Amino acid sequence: MIDQVKALLQRYQIAPSKGLGQNLLVNEAVYQRIVEAAALTSEDVVLEIGPGLGMLTRRLAERAGLVAAIELDRKMVALLQAELGDLSNVTIIAGDVLELDPADALRLAGAPAGAGYKVVANLPYYITSRALRHLLADSTRPNSLVLMVQKEVADRLRTRPGQHSLLSLSVQVFGEVEQVCRVPASAFYPQPKVSSAVVRISTYRAPLVPEQLLGPFFRLLRAGFMQKRKQLHNSLAANLAMSADEVATLLAAADIAPTMRPQALSLAQWRSLTEAFVRRPA
Repeated sequence: MIDQVKALLQRYQIAPSKGLGQNLLVNEAVYQRIVEAAALTSEDVVLEIGPGLGMLTRRLAERAGLVAAIELDRKMVALLQAELGDLSNVTIIAGDVLELDPADALRLAGAPAGAGYKVVANLPYYITSRALRHLLADSTRPNSLVLMVQKEVADRLRTRPGQHSLLSLSVQVFGEVEQVCRVPASAFYPQPKVSSAVVRISTYRAPLVPEQLLGPFFRLLRAGFMQKRKQLHNSLAANLAMSADEVATLLAAADIAPTMRPQALSLAQWRSLTEAFVRRPA
C-alpha cells in the first residue's frame, strides 16, 4: 500500500505537510479495524475529518449512505475530487473542521435536516482536543466517533478517578470511550515519532451532566485543572475569585473533601459540585 500512496503523491505533485500533521495511513489491517469499529450501514451518514488521499473515504462510502469529507489542504481537495469523482454518495468539503458547523457540512452532503451521523477521522494530532470539544459540545453531536489519535491521548481519554484530566472528563461526560487497537508508527507514511491508537466514543442519548449545567460544569473543570497539582479548595478559590469560606461551603455542600485534587474526583462528584455551584447564593 505504501507504493500506492507514493504513486498518488507523485502523480499530483503533493508532499505530506508536516505543519498540517499529514501522516498517511498505509496499513490495510488498520483500515479494516476503523471501518469495522464504525459499524456502518447503508442508512448511516458519516462525517470524515482529514480524508487525505481518500483511501478511507472510499471504504466508508462502500458501507455508508452518505459521506461528507472535510479536508483543509487545498491540494488534497483537488486530488480527492479527481480520485473519488465516481462516488455519488461522497461530498468533498474544503475547509477547517474547527470553523465548520457539522450541520452545515451534513447539509452540503445532502443529509436530511436533523439526521444522526457518525464521525470517522484520522485527526491531525495537534487539533485532537479542540476537535473533540467542537464536535461533542455541538447541539448536533454525533452518535459515535471513531478516531485515530496519539496513543498518549487515547490513554488519557480512558482514565478513571485518580488520573482524570480536563480532556478525559470533557469527553466522558458525553460518551463511553474504548480503545479499538494500537497502531505503530510504521503504519504511516511518513512515520510519526509517536505511536497511535484507534478509539471509539459511543455517545450517550443525553450527557451525564444535564445540558443546562454544562456551562458551569466546564467552568469548574477549567478552574480545577488550571492548577491540578494543588488541592481543590486552593485551585477553585484562585480561579473562581471565591473566598476560602465560600469554597469550603461549596465543597461541603457537594460532600467533597477540600484536600482532594481535581484528578481524583469522579465525574459524578464533578456533577455534584456543579449542582452545588449553581445553587449557591448569588
